[in-house]
Formats: sequence, C-alpha cells, structure tokens
Amino acid sequence: METIWFMIVAFMLVCYVILDGFDIGAGIIHFFVGRDERERAAVIRSIGPVWDGNEVWLLATGGTLYFAFPQLYAAGFSGFYLPLIMVLWLLILRAAGIELRHQLDNPLWTSFWDFIFSMASILLAIFFGAALGNVIRGVPLDATGYFFEPLFTDWSTTGSTGILDWFTVLSGVVAFVALAVHGANYVALKTENEMNERARRVVSLGWYVLVLVTICSLVAVMYVRPEILDNYYALPIGWLIPLLVAASLGAMKYFSGKGNDKFAFLASSVYLAMMLGGAVYGLYPNVLPAIDPQHSLTIMNSKAGNYGLTVGLIWWPIGIIIALGYFTFLFRTFKGKVAMDDTH
Repeated sequence: METIWFMIVAFMLVCYVILDGFDIGAGIIHFFVGRDERERAAVIRSIGPVWDGNEVWLLATGGTLYFAFPQLYAAGFSGFYLPLIMVLWLLILRAAGIELRHQLDNPLWTSFWDFIFSMASILLAIFFGAALGNVIRGVPLDATGYFFEPLFTDWSTTGSTGILDWFTVLSGVVAFVALAVHGANYVALKTENEMNERARRVVSLGWYVLVLVTICSLVAVMYVRPEILDNYYALPIGWLIPLLVAASLGAMKYFSGKGNDKFAFLASSVYLAMMLGGAVYGLYPNVLPAIDPQHSLTIMNSKAGNYGLTVGLIWWPIGIIIALGYFTFLFRTFKGKVAMDDTH
C-alpha cells in the first residue's frame, strides 16, 4: 500500500514539474525571446490560460504528501521552513508579475513586472533544483525525525551540511537549464515568426549546456550518494531510465532542428519525467534520506495508517480522472499559436 502511495506522490510531482515547469521556463527566457513589450506580452499570453492551473499540482502534491506520509510532511516542512517561505513568496511574486503587468499602460510599470516575473521564475527553478539536491544528498535528521539546516556552512556534502553546498547548487543549475529549455520548447510551440526562431535558438544553444550539466549531475549523484545505484542493480529494468534520458535529449535536438516544436516539447517533458523518476527509483524506499542512514525516513516509518491509505486509494482515482479531464479540455481549448495583436 505504501509503495502505491509513493508512486502516486512521485506521479503528481512529475506532473507539476512538467506542467508548471514550462511556465517557469517561459519566465526564465522572457527577456531572451521577447525583445519589446509586445513580444513579452505574447510570452505571458502563451502561458496565461494555464499557469495557475498548473501551479495547483504543487498544492495537490503537498496535500497528498500530508495524507500519505505525514511524518515526511512534518519533517520536511519544519526542516525546510526558510526555503519554503522563500518559495511561497517567489510564487506570489511570479503571479503578481503575470497579473499586474497589464493593469497600467506604462512602459516603466510593465518593465518592472516583467523583471519580477522573470527573476521569480529563475529563482524558483534554482530553489526547486536545490531542494531535490538536498533530498538526494540527505539531511541531518535526528532520532526524533526532525532536522534543521542553516542556509550554508562550508559547502561540503558531509559533516555539518547546509541547504546550499556545491552539490545542491549544481542541482539548482541543472533545474534552471532544464526548465529554460523546456520553456523555450513550449514558447516555440505557441509562437510564430521571429519569436519562434528565437525560442528555437534558445533550445539549440541550451541543449548543449543541458547535456553537459546532466552528465555532471549524474556523476555528482554517484559520488555523493553511491548507494542510489543499488536499486538499479537489484532490478535492472531501471536502467531504461537513463537510456530514456539520453533518448529524450537526442529526440529534443532532432525535432527542434526539424521545426517540429510539438515533439521537441514532448521530448523535453520525457527528459524531466525521467530525470525525476530516476532519482525516485534510486531513493526508494527512502523518502527523505538522513546523513545517518539509521535515521532516514522511509515509506514504512513515515506512512499514515493503513485504513486511511486504503480509503484514499478509492477516492484518489476519481479525483485524478476529473483533474486529467479538466486539463485535457483546457489544453485543447487553448491549443494553437498566440496572436501577437491580442491584448488580453
């Protein structure tokens, strides 16, 4: 039962990363693709109908985590209190940047909110990547199941660790580059002419950086947490995950070069899913590894009661079917290119 809920939480997290990932990516490349106010407005319109719905997946993931693994929820939210508050403010600022820029027809006003939107997106990508890096590296959980980390210490991944060290910063860089390329693929899919060409150029140049940081991150993961490969050796079907990572990178380059923005975007979605899925596969059954392995939170010692999990398993499929139906309708309704002269 707990394994099923582990997979459910992972699935919802992947959905969030893919869907809100292209919103964040669009913000990262906002000033690279949009050269003037009219073009930057088009970038925001490309995500306008969907960004707030995409963000709900983060709330749903947090709610599911609280329901299925309350000990993990309690430990994670208390230990990462400061960065979580910072993420909350960044989400608020990103929303303000999207919603307030068109409230006043003034160049200084729109430029200010464009900057807020872009900077909030950049920092969100880095923070989310650093958060995953902390989970992979492990945190200083004590015997009670709680921990506290300062923002940084000596940048080492051993001993007295901080939220930021060389590994978590590298993880943040990987997330930044990956979401920038993902967002560029989406903007290319939704725009035409010069903006489309600029977005493809971001994909083309960003692809080489993405390959480099992906290789560096995989090597770093094996150095920081070599036991992450244990599940791959125990169940070799897991080696399909890195193969799919490589295949998705190749497909992204090929389809973007051919001008097939739809399949390039799908390839970047597969890349994100496999990178996150690979980490989840390697960490199982741990949900929050500790520096001292005996204090790690696993699916067994952090789960809710079996009765609640069983009842939840009856209702969750109903909710997810409704959600998937809504998002299918939403994306079908707003498919196609954004109009440059649309002021809404």
